Amino acid sequence: MRIILASKSPRRKELMELITPDFEIMSEEVDERGIEQKVRRNGGSPSDVQIELARAKANAVFDALDHNAQEDAAVIGSDTSVVCGDEILGKPADKEDARRMLTMLSGRTHEVISGVCVKTAKSEETFVEITKVKFGALDDYQKQLIERYINTDEPYDKAGAYGIQQGGALLVETVEGDYFSVVGLPVRKLSQVLGQLNEGA
Repeated sequence: MRIILASKSPRRKELMELITPDFEIMSEEVDERGIEQKVRRNGGSPSDVQIELARAKANAVFDALDHNAQEDAAVIGSDTSVVCGDEILGKPADKEDARRMLTMLSGRTHEVISGVCVKTAKSEETFVEITKVKFGALDDYQKQLIERYINTDEPYDKAGAYGIQQGGALLVETVEGDYFSVVGLPVRKLSQVLGQLNEGA
């Protein structure tokens, strides 16, 4: 079985290497904002948004393969978002936006939701992994950490304006659930799904 990760994310590539060294990377552009708006307009939850984004990414790459390649391929699409209350926090627009997000997250627990879709010629398996992350209280120390962090390059390509595997770790008090899902890919659950596919092949 030819495993294809539908992502340009270096973090997902590193996590995928924990599951198997034998995979390829391909990606196709999808209208993430448009998909999110459509799902939300139809009353969908943040989890529904993540599933639809993962499905769109997997299908876009699968559809780009020729018919013979599709027969032997398993394409993995994934999307991860930070959700505070009912607001999906995307990548910050600028320093002010990053400060706003990290300040809002401080002193409370938010959810990090990863949607995954594994697409083959015969099946489409989707699942959601939800991890609860609690930030430290918004005291003087946390404010200093936020200011220091938003003056680096790290927050600006990450949902919720932080990477837990990098400097954003200092902002985090506790993690309940799959740590790797917060980084960008729920590796245990995905490895199970791929294992079941291999068994059924």
